[in-house]
Amino acid sequence: MKIIAIGWNYLDHNKELEHIGPKEPAVFCKPDSALLKGGKPFYIPDFSDRIEYETELVVRIDKVGRNIAKKFANKYYHEIGLGIDFTARDLQAKFRETGSPWELCKAFDFSAPISEFFPISDFGGNVQDLHFSLDINGKTVQKGYTGDMIFDVDFIIEYVSKFFTLKTGDLIFTGTPVGVGPVHQDDHLQGYIEDKPILDFYIK
Repeated sequence: MKIIAIGWNYLDHNKELEHIGPKEPAVFCKPDSALLKGGKPFYIPDFSDRIEYETELVVRIDKVGRNIAKKFANKYYHEIGLGIDFTARDLQAKFRETGSPWELCKAFDFSAPISEFFPISDFGGNVQDLHFSLDINGKTVQKGYTGDMIFDVDFIIEYVSKFFTLKTGDLIFTGTPVGVGPVHQDDHLQGYIEDKPILDFYIK
């Protein structure tokens, strides 16, 4: 199982980080050791002074495929969830200055808290017409709408399957909207797709 993540996929998020929007998907990967399941707490690592949340819709692949044409991409997933792409922003800033890879700031252990997965049909059936959000300590800090993606889910699948064989159980983090920010000890994070609460954990 692999985690494929898409960066810079919402225009307003690019603006908040002073980044020029991509002409093609920005792809990076996380190892399976990045997953944090079952509402377990996230412990802030000692190698970073600024861990930031990035809330994302996550698609779970349910059959094997490669070189998938966009028109067939929707045959390869039927369930979605919500995930957090925790980012060591201080490390990322340093790596961006030097042009270094992102793995150390994005792919560290437990950097990908994940909800359970639910059929897309539970939310109306259209993966590009979904609202999602994150609350911290009861206050909404991030809202997203999948219709605002620069690259939609089916195009992402077409694109990444040129490079990676997609396998059953692979996860695709589809990008974060505007509103990212830091987490602190004792924060309570709760994530929603539409009005359904599906992600709930604490920061330690």
